[in-house]
Amino acid sequence: MLIAQLAVILFAAKLAGDAAARLGQPAVLGKLLIGIVLGPSMLGVIENTDWLHELSQIGVILLMFIAGLETDIDQFKRTGKAAFAVGVLGIAVPLLAGYAAGAALGMETGAALFLGLLLSATSVSISVQALKEMGRLQSKEGSAILGAAVIDDVLVVIALAFLLSLTGGDVDLGAVVLKKVVFFTVAVLLAWKAVPLILRWFAPLRVTEAVVSAGLIICFAFAWFAEATGVAAIIGAYIAGLGASFTDYREEVLDKAETIGYALFVPVFFTSIGVAADFSGVWQHWPLIFGWSVLAVLTKLVGAALGAKWAGFSWGSSLAVGAGMVSRGEVALIIAGIGLEAGLLDDELFAIMIIVVLVTTIVTPPLLKTIFSRLQPVRQTA
Repeated sequence: MLIAQLAVILFAAKLAGDAAARLGQPAVLGKLLIGIVLGPSMLGVIENTDWLHELSQIGVILLMFIAGLETDIDQFKRTGKAAFAVGVLGIAVPLLAGYAAGAALGMETGAALFLGLLLSATSVSISVQALKEMGRLQSKEGSAILGAAVIDDVLVVIALAFLLSLTGGDVDLGAVVLKKVVFFTVAVLLAWKAVPLILRWFAPLRVTEAVVSAGLIICFAFAWFAEATGVAAIIGAYIAGLGASFTDYREEVLDKAETIGYALFVPVFFTSIGVAADFSGVWQHWPLIFGWSVLAVLTKLVGAALGAKWAGFSWGSSLAVGAGMVSRGEVALIIAGIGLEAGLLDDELFAIMIIVVLVTTIVTPPLLKTIFSRLQPVRQTA
């Protein structure tokens, strides 16, 4: 069953991606939509199983590792101010708007704040793929999006811990903050000092693909360390990629990691997002789904764009950055699960918000395509 479903996913994902590209859209959009078609909401050919989830996790980790390897560090440094502004305003606007909407619907303060926090989350894995396809990942907009995603993840997790501690959850806010400080301090030091040493140590080993194996070990170790300290695994993988990008082995690791990732794991990740969607019984709430979806897209787009504009970007570039922050992805899904467990979301609202997260994920690639097509092309650096 596993082998057959993998064959179906890879075949369908590649054809759907090609069809989307021929229609002038990022290929990732086709892969997302084909997941819905194959999943339980339509044909039911692919089930949302544990193995699919685990393979998809490897896919998104590899995707962000590759993004780190491809990041232009000089451009990344130049967009530091923009990344901070985008991250902060990209949280503040959705948080306030989500809270206001929840309060207007008669929700309790804790639940309304949680919904605002849920709308504040960002997962740029979908944006990374769309930017790669458009040749914009190393642009100033792409660098700002990646930097803001790191800031967004840290601030949202700390805010979530603070909210849970106020609403009766068994959370030690001081411990949460300390873990974040430990992760970033240790991760940056390891990326700077240890990653080059590990790659140099593995390079002369008389085994096949020693260098890329070392790169993958580093990638997964950083991802695990991030999760262990309460940071998203994709942030750890991204920092690992940044560390490897400074070494003489960058091109070799990047080439082999792309082959491994894009041949199997990354298509499974994109398709699994659609497969995980279950629309049964929620369409009777379509007005709420529509309203929350519009709010989710607009608040993140506007908030992040205002941050980029404040940092000196043009309006066109600012909107491009805002579009890249729209997708909530797996980060919001994790937060939604925490809210359900803590009693801040009931089963019905949880199902609605899962659909909203899926909507933000699906609209991000065409939104990026539309906005970036109006900007002047940029010359990519090696």
